[in-house]
Amino acid sequence: MLHPQARAFLDVLIKLGAPPTHTLSPADARALYRDRRAVVQPAPGEVAEVRELRAEGPHGPIPMRLYRPLGSQAASVLPGLVYYHGGGWVIGDLDTHDTLCRELANLSGCAVVAVDYRMGPEHRFPAAVDDVLAATRWVHREAAALGIDPARLAAGGDSAGGNLAAVVALAARDAGDLPIAFQLLIYPATDMRRGHPSHVSNGQGYVLTADTLRYFHDHYITDTAHDLDWRASPLLATSFADLPPALVLTAGYDPLRDEGLDYARALTEAGNRATYVCFERQIHGFITMGRVLDEANAAVSLCAAELRRALKPA
Repeated sequence: MLHPQARAFLDVLIKLGAPPTHTLSPADARALYRDRRAVVQPAPGEVAEVRELRAEGPHGPIPMRLYRPLGSQAASVLPGLVYYHGGGWVIGDLDTHDTLCRELANLSGCAVVAVDYRMGPEHRFPAAVDDVLAATRWVHREAAALGIDPARLAAGGDSAGGNLAAVVALAARDAGDLPIAFQLLIYPATDMRRGHPSHVSNGQGYVLTADTLRYFHDHYITDTAHDLDWRASPLLATSFADLPPALVLTAGYDPLRDEGLDYARALTEAGNRATYVCFERQIHGFITMGRVLDEANAAVSLCAAELRRALKPA
């Protein structure tokens, strides 16, 4: 059963006549997503340090933002999380996920580096993949200057960002030049073909609809043949062996629920440590809605606890 708070949130959207994302231009969709923060997100918490960063990538500079947790000392060497925001590879930025990154930093004790990767339709697949890989390699290379332990570095993200985090872990394994210690995959998109049963059962009525998914896909993917590329659909990778431990978190009323479950299953069947948790009564995107959804705060705490446990010193 849909959580009463999630139902109330959906009812408010209907009452206000909020336009579906797929009916908006990318610019207007980005503005609406950014403006919604004040309604659904908790106030941003205080942290010890926020620093604007910039890495060079194959397509040009990549803006990033470093958060060090409250109570940490400037000289402390901390575990790190490189975080890729959600938004369908079309919307979202450093500000839309500022509160979440602060929460994860403070609750986990990790330094968090958020990445403002290039998005469609201006920059099509695989530009986002290129950016997050370049940014994560930069964080690993500059770890000493950032006060991060390069041996305790996680990759994480929500939705499109969860997709990118899974791709980073796969690419890092294959290249052998980027040790990723943990994957935080929050309702990740793992199969661009959008054929899992939850795309039908949850495809209308829960904010992220089949129409919106098609909108995101078509603004990111130029050629449907790219749907079969593991960098777009990590569930289609040829091997899941030797990947970092993972937390895969999904929502019961999310079109992406089943492909998240299948990704967790693929990780486990290949011999990796993977924990799967489904918030059965929640909708896609709920983890950033802690002002109106109590279970969002529980989910953030769970993610932070798993990061702390996975990245503790050996």
